[in-house]
Amino acid sequence: MNIEIIESPDQSVIDFFDKKIEEFNVARWEIKEKKPIAIKVTDSHGAIVAGAAGKTFGMWLLLDSLWVADSLRGQDLGSKILSAIELAARGRGCKFVLLDTLDFQARPFYEKHGYSVKWIQNNYPRDGAKYFMVKEL
Repeated sequence: MNIEIIESPDQSVIDFFDKKIEEFNVARWEIKEKKPIAIKVTDSHGAIVAGAAGKTFGMWLLLDSLWVADSLRGQDLGSKILSAIELAARGRGCKFVLLDTLDFQARPFYEKHGYSVKWIQNNYPRDGAKYFMVKEL
């Protein structure tokens, strides 16, 4: 047996381990599929100016991202997008939302919408913090 440190592994090595963990988990979970979901907002030229993306998994919406172009911030668009993706997740049977946000991103925004911090990853990546937040739908 040979244990080797790989400082810059190929993506194929990382994908191999991810696939093995996924196979292990899928064999034991009662829900087998994470279903992608997204909200897209476009301008009159068809350019994407805002949106959100995540996955529904059993009773959970795993919200990966919510973004609004700088020029459109402060106009309640983020709130509308968040409400829309939550509603779509409820339509898929979700009861909860899980997300993470960095200390310089959107914690107050999510708290305003009923999310609460469940865990803080301090010193991330060095001096900052990552907040893991949950909301019951």
